[in-house]
Amino acid sequence: MASYLIADSGSTKTDWCLMKKGRKPVRFSTQGINPYLQSKEMIEEILRTEIPWDNKKYKTDQMAYFGAGAANPEKQVFLHDIFKAHFGIKKIDVQGDMMAAARALCGNDKGVVCILGTGSASCYYNGKIIKEQKPSLGYIAGDEGGGNYMGKRILQYYAYGTFDPELRMGFEMRFGDDIRQIINTLYHQPNPNRYLASFVTLLKENRGHYMVENIIEDCLNDFFHTSILKHRNTWNLPLYFSGSIAFEFRDVIENLCHQYELEIGNVIKSPMDGLIKYYKELL
Repeated sequence: MASYLIADSGSTKTDWCLMKKGRKPVRFSTQGINPYLQSKEMIEEILRTEIPWDNKKYKTDQMAYFGAGAANPEKQVFLHDIFKAHFGIKKIDVQGDMMAAARALCGNDKGVVCILGTGSASCYYNGKIIKEQKPSLGYIAGDEGGGNYMGKRILQYYAYGTFDPELRMGFEMRFGDDIRQIINTLYHQPNPNRYLASFVTLLKENRGHYMVENIIEDCLNDFFHTSILKHRNTWNLPLYFSGSIAFEFRDVIENLCHQYELEIGNVIKSPMDGLIKYYKELL
């Protein structure tokens, strides 16, 4: 029986789907996987504790994994070997998360595809392959418009005393007022990008406040300037967006597209529905 195990992973969350021809897809999720931020042992621990896998019961022909940090050939081999050992699947295709968004949003059509989740990225997709992708500098030097980028701005506004009393109180109620502890968590605990992105909750809960709207628009506008507007095809193809930040603040993205006179296509929270449709045709 033809079957696929599909995974779409960001730095915060991984969506999984087991597909078998003639059967309803089985979906589940785990914490995120990123080979730049996690060791072999850490990834193996996630798989072992969150996906107890029986190779005989869940025998699968092929696996398609798409993930943050997985576009690098060296990291693809690294992840391939981990997945092969855990799942016992012989045919495994490992690609970056950008390809997941491109296939889910465009299928076999052309478009400029953007990811705005914990991090950020964009590319030109010609309907088959990614032809032009802007380099990602990660959460330390890049990820403009992504959750951790917004999180840095929020932390700066709080620590430097820019927030008014209302937002300052909102921050402290959710994240505490001990700046030394916050810095310690940021610099000495695992997954600092996720920790920064967690601050975005403050923005979601305070939409309409002028400081919140300024942060959202400024950060997303930085993404337009550093990434979207650098693609030659931006002005003659639709823009597609995937990711939690894109979905949450799609109204701001739509306004920016209008300001720059750009055509906007679909905005989705997760590529998984589109990937299921894409691979269903291959079963």
